[in-house]
Parts: sequence; structure tokens; C-alpha cells
Amino acid sequence: MLSPQKKEHYTYADYRTWDDGKRWELIGGVAYAMSPAPSPEHQDISRELAWQLTTYLKGKPRKLFYAPFDVRLNVDGEDDTVVQPDLVVVCDRSKIDEKGYKGVPDFIIEILSPSSKRHDRWVKYNLYKNAKVREYWIVDPDEKIIDSYLLKDNDEDYVHKVYGDTGTAQVNVLPGCEINLRDIFAS
Repeated sequence: MLSPQKKEHYTYADYRTWDDGKRWELIGGVAYAMSPAPSPEHQDISRELAWQLTTYLKGKPRKLFYAPFDVRLNVDGEDDTVVQPDLVVVCDRSKIDEKGYKGVPDFIIEILSPSSKRHDRWVKYNLYKNAKVREYWIVDPDEKIIDSYLLKDNDEDYVHKVYGDTGTAQVNVLPGCEINLRDIFAS
């Protein structure tokens, strides 16, 4: 079985050869092992978010995907960045291929696990901001909050908003899409 060897810079071609049964992400040529299977609470939150987004997206040209699904950002022309967000919504369906999505999605959701908090809050936050992902949500099951980051037109930085476990959260890149937070954090 192949897995990442000690190498300074990996590409997507390297990534595609790893068949060690583990999930990996590749950010700027650096391999990151993903945590083991998510907790039941993580799965409940992911399923509820997916259900609400799927209901909203029905009959619309946008598409929802959930992990494991390769998103190859490649914002600098290099083929050395691939992530597997928990949920991702894409508006440009022409960038979907048999390997996943090649380009910058419009909306990404990461659900924190104890082992992924730092990675999702710092490494992926900066990656998504620099790639100009229009909207990025970090769902924290322990705190029962959603950190929403929205990239306004031509801005270089995200506008941050925090949602608690009641009411609704507006998905800004999906006009009219509101997520019922009570149902998200019901578990």
C-alpha cells in the first residue's frame, strides 16, 4: 500500500497514488492526515445540514457534495492542493469531473472535531480566504455555534458573524436559503 513518503512537496498526482486506507488532504504540497471516522454527533450535524441544503437546492443549478469529495483549489496554477470539506456547494458545474471539483467552490462547511479544530480554524480558514471561497462556515458542535465568514465583492478579508443554536442562519451565497439552527444542534 502506498502512502505519503518523506517528501517536501506533493502534487495531486502523488495524492492519487496513496491507497493506504487513510484520508488525506494536500495543502500547498504538504500532506495532512485526516482524523478517523467522525463522531455520531458530527454525522448528525452533517446529515441535517445536507438535508436542509438539499431541500433548498432542489431544482436549482447548484450542487451539494459531502466528504469524502476532492476539491482541487489550485488557485496558483499548481496542482498541489486538495481538500475534503464536510460539505461544499458549487455553482459552476462545468468544474465537476470524475475526480471531484477543480476550482474554487462558492460555499464550504467544515464541522469541527477535537483533532481538527486548529487545522480548520487556521490552516483551512487562511487557505479558503486566499482562494477567495465566497462563504465559509465552521460548525462547532461543542460550543453549538456556527462561525460564518463571508467574502464581500472585491474584499481581501472575510466578514465574520457568529450564529448560536437557535433561530436561523442565512447562507449569503444562496439567496433565500436559511438554515434552521435548532435542528442542526438538536443532538
